[in-house]
Amino acid sequence: MPRAASQAEGAVRASVWLDRKARARRGGQPSGLDRERIITTAVRLLDGEGLAKFSMRRLAAELNVTAMSVYWYVDTKDDLLELALDRAFGELVLPGEGAGEDWRDELRMLAKEYRAVLVRHPWVSPLAGTFLNIGPHSLDFSLAVQRVIRGTGLPAHGQTGAIAAVFQFVYGFGTIEGHFIQRCASAGMTQEEYFRHAMSAVSDTPELGEIVQQSADLMEARGGDTVEEMRERDFTYALETLIAGIEVMVDRG
Repeated sequence: MPRAASQAEGAVRASVWLDRKARARRGGQPSGLDRERIITTAVRLLDGEGLAKFSMRRLAAELNVTAMSVYWYVDTKDDLLELALDRAFGELVLPGEGAGEDWRDELRMLAKEYRAVLVRHPWVSPLAGTFLNIGPHSLDFSLAVQRVIRGTGLPAHGQTGAIAAVFQFVYGFGTIEGHFIQRCASAGMTQEEYFRHAMSAVSDTPELGEIVQQSADLMEARGGDTVEEMRERDFTYALETLIAGIEVMVDRG
């Protein structure tokens, strides 16, 4: 029998991945449910309605079952969010080990894949900053990152710093990008419309005139006809700057 819903909502533990019984629970109820269906539906709701509106009751309604039926497969809402988070990490395409690729290309691939998941699923970034991220797909990603960074030639004491520099940048960039796209959709505007609306509102504020002009000059210099193109140029340039920094640190020994 699953834990009571009241206990499930209030229970706190380090991770669903550290509880063997919670990991193993798959089925046993004649409700037509299984854990895979629950996770898939949870991801769809998180994508469509956001993390703030997500609840076990809302999920149960979407599945057309009672909340207690869902609790047969997952003990807590946090457990389900961890499972959904790892499902999102499972979308990452990772470089093949031993493929002989240049570490720079592999690092670019990992950074772009991580950014894409953060943008595609805006709820991933707050959850990634909350949970331990020790699900199987998350660990596959972490191991791939570590392997690529080891291949740079950086000394061992500098490798975690390089990982932080690259992937905390990607985390921040992808989080802001994903939330911006979500905000545009909520406002019923395209990214271009929202950007023009925001810029015109700021431009009409006299005390911000100088910074607006400086920002306009910078945007013209970076090029790009659309918000997406400008963002892509920024991401690429920033990532190449970090890669160049790693090369410099390798040369310093």
